[in-house]
Amino acid sequence: MEKIIILDFGSQTTQLIGRRVRELNTFCEIMPYNKFPKDDPDIIGVILSGSPLSVYADDAFHINFDEIRGKYPILGICYGAQLMAHTFGGKVESEGTREYGRANLEYMEEGNPLLKDFAPNSQVWMSHGDTITKLPEGFRVIASTSTVKFAAFAANNEKIWGVQYHPEVFHSIDGTQLLKNFVVDICGGKQDWSSEHFVEQTVKELREQVGDDKVILGLSGGVDSSVAAVLLNKAIGKNLTCIFVNNGLLRKNEFTDVMRDYECLGLNVIGVDASEKFYSELAGVREPEKKRKIIGKGFIDVFEAEARKIEGAQWLAQGTIYPDRIESLNITGKVIKSHHNVGGLPEKMGLKLCEPLRWLFKDEVRRVGRSMGMPEHLITRHPFPGPGLAVRILGDITPEKVRILQDADDIFIRGLREWKTKLSGEEARKVLAAGVPANMTNGEIEVSLYDQIWQAGAILLSDIRSVGVMGDERTYESVVALRAVESVDGMTADWCHLPYDFLAKVSNDIINHVKGVNRVVYDISSKPPATIEWE
Repeated sequence: MEKIIILDFGSQTTQLIGRRVRELNTFCEIMPYNKFPKDDPDIIGVILSGSPLSVYADDAFHINFDEIRGKYPILGICYGAQLMAHTFGGKVESEGTREYGRANLEYMEEGNPLLKDFAPNSQVWMSHGDTITKLPEGFRVIASTSTVKFAAFAANNEKIWGVQYHPEVFHSIDGTQLLKNFVVDICGGKQDWSSEHFVEQTVKELREQVGDDKVILGLSGGVDSSVAAVLLNKAIGKNLTCIFVNNGLLRKNEFTDVMRDYECLGLNVIGVDASEKFYSELAGVREPEKKRKIIGKGFIDVFEAEARKIEGAQWLAQGTIYPDRIESLNITGKVIKSHHNVGGLPEKMGLKLCEPLRWLFKDEVRRVGRSMGMPEHLITRHPFPGPGLAVRILGDITPEKVRILQDADDIFIRGLREWKTKLSGEEARKVLAAGVPANMTNGEIEVSLYDQIWQAGAILLSDIRSVGVMGDERTYESVVALRAVESVDGMTADWCHLPYDFLAKVSNDIINHVKGVNRVVYDISSKPPATIEWE
C-alpha cells in the first residue's frame, strides 16, 4: 500500500500533519527522524516536520539526506525546511524577531505545482524563532510574506520544496490544498485510503490473523474500544467476548446505558459491577498517583478473573490507536510510556495481542464507526480518563462524593449536547473536518457545544467548603469546577470560550438540583501549564 513517510523532529503538530494527509485519503506513517524505513517499496514521498530546536544548535536533530534525496519528492515544513536550507549550503539565523501568528503570502511564483489553486494573498500561520536568510545554490524562492522573504522555496532541478509556515493548521487557509498538491499531484497519491476500504481490508486481515480462535476485549465505553469491538464482531462474530467493568467511577447511568448500546450492536458482552471492590480499596486514599495505581490494578484483577472463565481464549484485543503507538516512542525511538490499556495482561495470561485500530487517528476511528452504522452518541463520545471520576474528585473517594459529581457532570454534559450554536468560516471548517455531521446553509452550520469541544467534564473540589446562602440559611457545601477544552492530540489544549448564558444556566441548574453544591466555577487554564484533568 502506497504511503507518505513523515519524519518527526519533535514538533507538537506532527500528528496533525499525519491527519491532514490521511484526510486526503492517502496512507501515511509517522517515524522518528532517525528511523527512516530504507527498503520500503511503497513509499511515494517524504515530509519533514517542524521542531522546537534550532538547526544550527549543537543538539539539533539531523538526517542523512542521501537516504531520501533524489529518491522521493520531499517537503520540509518549518524546521524541516530550515534543515534542508542549512544542510544544502544555505543560511539559517536568529534575527532577533520571532515570527508567530497569521501572515499573508504577498508573492507566489506563478505556475509552481506546490502552490496550485492558492487564493491571492493566501493566509498562512508562522511559528518560528529562526529564519532562512540565504537559500542554497540551485534553489529559488517561490513565496514570500511582508517579513519572511523565503516563506517557501523549491529546488530548480529536483522534487524538493520547503515552507517556513505550517500548512497543517487551520489558520493556513490553503494549507490542505498545499498538502494535496504535494501528496496527490507531485507524489502521485491515488487517494484510495478510506474508512470503507479500511473496514473491508481489516476484516479480511483479522480473519486471517485470528482464524477460529477466541478473542477477549476489554470495553471502556469509549469510541476506540467500541469501534474495535464492532470491527472484530464483524470479522469473527461469536468468537469475540467483551468484558465491561463498572468500577463505580463512571458517569451517571453509564454502565446500564452502554450495556444497552452494546446489546443493540449485537455484541457478546459480560458486564461486571465491581464498584464495591473499588470503593473499598480506595477508602481514605487521597494521593492522586496512588488512586490511579489502585484503580489500574483493580481493573486488571477483575478483568483477569472474568477472562479466565472464557475457555480456549487465545487473543486479547485492545482499542489502541495510532497516536497511542506514536506517543509510546520519543523521537529517538526509546519507549517513554506504555500505550496498552491493560498493560502486562497479554504476557501474564499467555494471550496474543490484537489491535485492529493501530493505524488510525481518533477522527478516523469515528469515520470507521460511522461507516459500520454505529450510533452517533457512541461515536462522538468525548475522551474519558481510565481512572474515571477518581481523577476528578480532589481528595478521598466516597460513594456520596461520586454521587455529587455524577449529578453535576450529567447536567453539564447534557447541557453541552442540547445547546446549539451557529458557526461559519474557519470555525465551521474545523468542525466539519473532524467528521461531525452537519449541513451548511447560507455558509453556516448549526452544531451543539458538545460537538465543538474535544473533552469536557466536572471536577469536585471535595476538600473545600464554600460559604453560601440558600433561603435564610448559611450553607457550607462543596465547589464544582467545570472544564472544557479544545485540542488536536491531547498533548496541548486550550480552554473553550463557552457562552456566558450557557455557563449561567448550567451553574444555576447544578446548584439548584445537586444536593451538596453551592458554588460553580469555570476553569480557564490552558495545557501547559495545567493538565486537562485536575489530578
